Amino acid sequence: MAGVRILSPKGAITPTGPWNVAARADDFVFVAGMRGIDPKTNALVDGNEARIRQAFLNMKTIAESEGAGLADCVRLVVYVTDMAALRPLVNKVQEELWAGEAYPPRTILQVSGLNQNDIFEVDGTFYVRPAA
Repeated sequence: MAGVRILSPKGAITPTGPWNVAARADDFVFVAGMRGIDPKTNALVDGNEARIRQAFLNMKTIAESEGAGLADCVRLVVYVTDMAALRPLVNKVQEELWAGEAYPPRTILQVSGLNQNDIFEVDGTFYVRPAA
């Protein structure tokens, strides 16, 4: 895997299976599907909106460990178990976290189930600006 570096930054969640939280290839960071897991306890947080926010924050922590921020996100894929109930919450949390920045392209899919019977998962790709 020359040119690819597996990431396990401080403050990130502990994977729940045989995978890593992210990989960096050149100027891009690919973050695995993040769910609303509290990285301190490795347990799902309570409440739909809080869980969605935590998943985005988990992704942000990983991106920031490589020098990227939410404004550097080039693609999101969101998975929800109930589009009608959860899409408005996803939109609300994104609007708050991006705070006026341009939103990245996003795909949102309704799925029949997620790990640990969760309701939400997000993965993202981030561009890391070369050091000046």
